[in-house]
Parts: sequence; C-alpha cells; structure tokens
Amino acid sequence: MPVVVVESPAKAKTINKYLGDDYTVLASYGHVRDLPPKDGSVDTENDFEMKWEIAAQSQKHIRAIADALKIDNSLILATDPDREGEAISWHLEEALRKRKVIKKDTPVERVVFNAITKSAVTEAMKNPRAVDMELVQAYLARRALDYLVGFNLSPVLWRKLPGAKSAGRVQSVCLRLIVEREMEVEAFKAREYWTVKAQLTTPRGQKFEGRLTVLGGSKLDKFDIASAEAAELAASAVQSRDLAVTRVEAKPANRNPSAPFMTSTLQQEASRKFGFGARQTMSTAQRLYEAGYITYMRTDGIDMAPEAITAARETIKNRYGSDYVPANPRVYKNKAKNAQEAHECIRPTDMDTDAGKLAKLEPDQRKLYDLIWKRTLASQMEGARLERTSVDIGSADGEVLLRATGQVVLFDGFLKIYEEGSDDKVIDDDDKRLPQLAEGEAIVKESVTPEQHFTQPPPRYTEATLVKRMEELGIGRPSTYASVVTTIQDREYVRKEKGRLHPEDKGRLVTAFLESYFRKYVGYNFTASLEEELDDISGGREDYKVVLNRFWRDFSAAIAETADLRITEVLEKINEYLEPHLFPATEDGTDPRVCKNCGNGRLSMRTARSGGAFIGCSNYPECRYTRPLAGEAEEGDIAGPDGKFLGHDENDVPVSLRSGRFGPYVQLGILTEENPKPKRSSIPKGMDLTDVDLQKALDLLSLPRLIGEHPAGGPVEASIGRFGPYVMHTTMVDEKPKKLYANIKDPAEVLTIGMNRAVELLAEKAARGGRGTAATPLKELGEHPADGGPVNVMTGRYGPYVKWEKINATLPRDMEPESVTMEIAVELITAKAGSKAKRKAPAKKKAPVKKKAPAKKPAAKKPAAKKPAAKKKPAASE
Repeated sequence: MPVVVVESPAKAKTINKYLGDDYTVLASYGHVRDLPPKDGSVDTENDFEMKWEIAAQSQKHIRAIADALKIDNSLILATDPDREGEAISWHLEEALRKRKVIKKDTPVERVVFNAITKSAVTEAMKNPRAVDMELVQAYLARRALDYLVGFNLSPVLWRKLPGAKSAGRVQSVCLRLIVEREMEVEAFKAREYWTVKAQLTTPRGQKFEGRLTVLGGSKLDKFDIASAEAAELAASAVQSRDLAVTRVEAKPANRNPSAPFMTSTLQQEASRKFGFGARQTMSTAQRLYEAGYITYMRTDGIDMAPEAITAARETIKNRYGSDYVPANPRVYKNKAKNAQEAHECIRPTDMDTDAGKLAKLEPDQRKLYDLIWKRTLASQMEGARLERTSVDIGSADGEVLLRATGQVVLFDGFLKIYEEGSDDKVIDDDDKRLPQLAEGEAIVKESVTPEQHFTQPPPRYTEATLVKRMEELGIGRPSTYASVVTTIQDREYVRKEKGRLHPEDKGRLVTAFLESYFRKYVGYNFTASLEEELDDISGGREDYKVVLNRFWRDFSAAIAETADLRITEVLEKINEYLEPHLFPATEDGTDPRVCKNCGNGRLSMRTARSGGAFIGCSNYPECRYTRPLAGEAEEGDIAGPDGKFLGHDENDVPVSLRSGRFGPYVQLGILTEENPKPKRSSIPKGMDLTDVDLQKALDLLSLPRLIGEHPAGGPVEASIGRFGPYVMHTTMVDEKPKKLYANIKDPAEVLTIGMNRAVELLAEKAARGGRGTAATPLKELGEHPADGGPVNVMTGRYGPYVKWEKINATLPRDMEPESVTMEIAVELITAKAGSKAKRKAPAKKKAPVKKKAPAKKPAAKKPAAKKPAAKKKPAASE
C-alpha cells in the first residue's frame, strides 16, 4: 500500500474514504521542520545555507511515516497546492532522506488537488509529478527573509526601545498602516456644514422627501451653508415660496454581481456579515476544505473551473428559473497586484448542496459555507435591473430647487440570494421609492428642517479593511494575511475596540523607530517589490540566492549603523518624527515643547519600564510634569512617573492610576522613605481604564470586600487575585479554615456582587468540583477514536481546553469551545502529547569529586653512600 502524506488528520480521514484500503494515509501535522530561533540558522557567510531542525512534536509523526515506508516502499506527497504545501512536501522528503528511509529505489511522487472530493483526488492520483523546486525556492527565500529581518531587527528594538517585542518583514509594514491612519484621525479637524430637507406631499397625499440643491439661483456646494444662521435663512427661503415639480427623469440601471471569493474578500465579507476575525475565518474555512465541502481557501484567483461554472448555472436554473441565468457565463479576471492565479476561487465542491443540507456542521462552519455558496451562485446569476428616478421641485422664480431621488428594482437577479456588505454604513436616499409625480404638479410643504453636519475623520481600519488595503498595496499573501493581523495584536502593538484597530503607544514607537532608521524596509513599495521578486522566483525568472544576497547586503549595513546609537538619541529622533503629533503648533505661536509647569524645561517623549510612553519634562525630578502622547491631560499620564492623578481620599491622601510591569493599577499615597509600600490594587483585565475614576479606585483599594455571611455559615468575600476577580467562602473544618474560590467573569462585578450572586457562583464551582473532584465538561466529544477514553472540552482558569486521560490541551484563542470537533481535539491532544514527551528529565547529579589529601613533605635525608647507578622511575607528573 503506497504511503500518502497530507497535513492534518481531518484531511487524512476524508482522503482515506476516497482511496480506500489500497493506500495508507498519514498526517504530518503541518510543517515538520523549521529554522531554530538562534543565531546562524541562515548562514549569510556560507551562501545562505539554512540549518533546519525537526520540531519536537513532529518527531513521532516522522517516525510513523518512516515505519509505514518500511512496509511499503512508495511515498505520495499530497499536501496543499500552494507554496506552503510544496514546502511541507519538500521538508518531508528531505527529512526522510536524511534518516535514510527513502532509498534509491523508493518512488516519491507529488500530487495536488484543489478540492478534497473523490473525483479531484482520484484524478490527481493519475497525474503525479515531482516536487516543484521553483515553488520551494520561493518558500526558502521568504522564510530566509523573514528570519533575517526578525532575528536581526528585533534585538535592535529590544536594546534601543524599551518595551518593544519584535519586528517583522510584513508585520511592521502592516503596523505602519494602522499608526499612520491613527495620526490622520488625530490630525483631522472637523468642519461644520448644514443641509436643508423638506417633507413634501403630492396632491394625492403621498409623502416624500426633498433636499435643497439650489439657493438664490445658484447650485449649492457641500460647505456653502456653513452656519445655523445661514441654514435658517435657507429654510425660510424654501418655506416662503410655492413649489411645483419642474423635472421628472427616470433612467434604467443595471447592477452586476461581485466576483466569487478569494482569500482576502472572504475574510472581508465574513468580518462585515458575522464579525469574524481573519484567523477565525481561515480556521473555519480550513475545516470546510478538509471535510471536502469547499475548494482550497488560500488563493489569489477568482476564476472558476469550467465544470464548476456549468454546475452553478444548472443549479441556478433548477432553483430560480432560466430568467436568472445569463446568456453567457460570467468570466472574472483578477486585478490585484502579484496575483498567483494557480488556484481557482473559493467555491463549494457541490453546487447543489446548500447549507440546509449540512445540518451536522458546527454553526460557524454552516454560516461561512452558506456565505460561500450564495456568493458563488450569485457570481454566475443575471444582473439586477433597476429604474432610478430623479425629481426636481422648484419655485417659480428659480431661487430655490429641491431634489428627490429614488429607485425601483424591476428584476432582482442575483440580489435574490446575495448582496455584498459594506465596511462603513452610508444612508443612501436612492434606495427610497418615490410616488408617481408629473411635471407641473403643485407640491405641499409639510415641514422644512435645517440639519447640522460635521465632516468625519477617515475611519480606522477593521481587520477586513486592513486586509483589503494590504492586498491593494501588494503586501503579504493569502497565507499570511490572518497571521500578520493576529501577530500585531498578540504583540500588544495594536488593540481592537468595537471592531476597529487602534495602535498602542509601543506600536507608535516601533513604527517611529523603524521609519527613522529603517525607512526603506517599512516602505510599501519596497515590500511590494520584494513580493514581486518572490513571485519571480516561483516562476523561475529569478534566482533566490541572488535576491537574498541583494537584500542582505543593504539590510546588514542598516543594522550595523544602529550599533552605537544611544537610547537618548533614539528617543530624540522619535520626538522629531512624531513632533507634529506630540507637539502640535500652539495658537499663540509659542514653542510647544516648553514645559507649561516649570516654564524652562523642555518636553520630550520618555519610555516607561512597562513599555508605555509619555511626555515628560527635562527638569525631572524637580519638575514632575507629565502628559499622555495623545495630548494635554491635567491629571497627568498613567505611564508617567506619578501616574494619572484621580483625587484625594477622605484623609486627603492622593489616589493615582498607574502602569506597571504587570499591567495597570491604582495606588493610595506616594512612594517615600516613610511609606515604602503604598497600598495598591490591580485593575482587572477587561475593565475599561476610562471608567476608573476616584470612586472606583477607592472601591478597588478597599478590597477584599466582605459581602456577608453565607446561608450555610462562614464569611463570603470578593477580591482580585493572580487570576482575576473572585469570591471566596471560608468555613471551618476540623478547626481549620477551608476556602472555596469561584471566579467572577465580569471584572466590574467584583465591586457590586451581592450575596445571592456570590452563593450562585460558589454553588456552580462546588458542582464542577475542586481539586480531586471531576469537573463538568463544557462539551462531551465521545471516545478517543484510536486509544479509547473520553475526550471532553473543559473550562479552566486559563480558558477552555481539551482533556483526554492525563493530557490537557489548551484551545487556540480564536476557537470557541462549541466549535471543537473530535478531529480538532485529537489534533490538539497529539500535538500536546508530542511536546510533553520531549521534555527533558532533570539531569542526574554528579557524584562529588573526592579531593586528594595533600602529599606529605618527605623528611630530609642524609647523603647516602654512592651505589651503582639504577634506572630512574618516571615521576607522577611525567
């Protein structure tokens, strides 16, 4: 039986169904080798030789493949059909050759399929090929570049910029996008403008709305009505005149469907419609692909296979009628930069299967499949036909003119099943239906209302719009979008608030540092051109070592130039870069960097040990003025040496909000020799810092808080510990205190929780069980398919996890417990078991070395009588 290797056990299970008992299908569990995170993994002095290491958790999977090859000496590599998939196949072959598992007579074949269906898999098996070394070399170049940038640039950040964590070839450019957008938002100055709207009625009593477009005989521009007074005069001009219809115009319009999904547009639409993050979308799509429901989900292509187009048109005809099928199939051509059109769009593998027929899918999978199915069918449907109507209503003297617009859908076409979402909701008056109107008809004014507006700053990026912008600029690839967007959040360079991405202070500083000293390498054009070079490598038009050498020559020189930089120099450079943001020009023309507190100190940016940053005075510690980077704050800045002043308690002791190594906290009093340990209380994770006022700080400082006496006896308290807020019930057992703790999920509740709620949480904790008691699973998955024993999803202090026997495997951050299937659980358990097996046992202690006793000095001897010469014995030291 030939040995077929794929990436995941879920994919192996699906393929095994199609291939049957004639093949042994095994999983590699992703990449089996990587560059170890140490110096020299890419040897720049030795023609960029790359030193690979097999991951600890991959050893057992390599052994399983090697054992299978001992039984059948034939290997088929069936990993994903992209650069990463080609690289995994190459790594597997190389690792097995080094183990001498693959011999001279071992046939090694590579097969690819864009969908995991019986027809696609069996067809691929008939058309094997060798590993595509041009794709592999493109992967090697990408991996080497990422290593060279990350491993050389990150230490520079650590040394020169306290609090910085890492830099990356693509992640730093992505971060720059977010920081620059935030600076645009902060620099934005809102401008006031007014519009005038009128509620109008036809002679038949039908109501509609008109907007003033001409005043005083002149067409109005957006800012022509600039104040409330001008708006009132405009409204009076409309109110004082009789109005009649002067023009009615109806025009036909067509609306065509969007192209089918590729990776970036799927991430964008899943974000708009379901609020999915990029990582969540890709992990859900991965499971759909591995189960055989959709085609490969990492693609730049929007073209569709001819047989898929035919099937889609047939399904449309059967479900909705021939009117919804266009005369000719729709053909889509990708317009994105660097498009790798080796793969078709993301589409269902069976057009007749809608989400209703897949009831066994998890909710997220069903929602995403439904989105893909509808978008695919819509892309091959007839366009929508509309009629857009525009009506002018004016006065006889031509001084005022109002316009009303509306549209009617004559034929819904693709809109019958799908309409694309939008990133920023805009109210469109065109969507309203207008009543029947004729020229010359008198119109009655019900009301005339001026409305105030202000221009809006550019919107902050969502994950979806950030991916869209990266795609437009040619930065990154479908396989990297999700990981890059996730990494900058994990590094705490960016936070997400209400779906929008905001840069943290440390994210701003990293961008300012890189823009100051490595401007070329965070440039959009440079990053995009490097992606084009990688595409040239995969197309066989460029040698990957030439690309690496060209990059390293200039990059290593840039790194060397920063070696002697002092932190004070770096901060001053960042001050210069961020000056328009940190020190905006004052209205009176005075120097914005002169300290407002002492009058002669100079303001500059300072970094805090916690990784944050603030504006401080050069006369510190005599002058302790601080403010946030974002602007003036009378109370100071949380990251400053004195924190943010909140007020005084009843004893006139100052209370402040501060930032420390372990996060934000409130403090009572000031650190002095007389008061070396002022009282502090951590801010629970999840509590909004803007909500922390004096009263809330005092409440936190008063913890632990006695809630009262438990109905069963014993005090119940609420407080905050290492793992967050909790309630605690203390009872006496055998004259010793016994404590039961229960976590409080809502951080604000620690200050307000009452006895009833506390008793409820404690009862739930007791029911789940403490130490030595079996807890209640969140989800029971059944028996382990290979080794038996229950597999369950549990909840713990560090979050949900999968439990099987003595193995606990934490769920990824973006994975909901309800979405975990047995296949996912087994994959997590296997990975965890592999890492545990590799943990080294403690080294045995060496036996103590016995010390030699000091040699005694020989006693002085008297000269002896001469004897015949004897052979001299060698001394111990010889």
